Amino acid sequence: MNAEDVEGLSVRKIRDGVVIDHIEPGMALNVLKMLHVDGNTADQSTVSVLMHAPSSRMGHKDIVKIENRKLNEDEIDVISLISPRATINEIYKYKVVKKLNVVLPKAIKGSIACSNPSCITNQNEPVLSEFKVVSKKPVAMRCKYCGRDMSYEDISAYVSGR
Repeated sequence: MNAEDVEGLSVRKIRDGVVIDHIEPGMALNVLKMLHVDGNTADQSTVSVLMHAPSSRMGHKDIVKIENRKLNEDEIDVISLISPRATINEIYKYKVVKKLNVVLPKAIKGSIACSNPSCITNQNEPVLSEFKVVSKKPVAMRCKYCGRDMSYEDISAYVSGR
């Protein structure tokens, strides 16, 4: 089954918005958490989540579609940590107007909480977390303030959605 078959059967096309494709299987909910999409917002935009869809490129993948939404650079950076193979498609009038493959940044600020409870960023101080990416394969980061290393497995647990 190809991606078009999956979309045709499970998820309708969106008029305007964003499609985040090639998300690592099981990580779609973390992407939604980071984007503050939890079903309790006043925004009535349609959100579609497809999990564990067949993929010729990845074996299986997750897909998130959000109508009437664009992503900023910080959000794209966090998506690259959650899912380094993700692609982002901006949709306008049912057509892809921009497509990009995420690129892991050298550093990320404010979107991931440090796993060290004693870190200054977790002490109600006006300091945003900041991490240096120390490895791309596998993904690993180091806190600028306390030096705590975080692995790919840690990242999904500490997505803060700030």
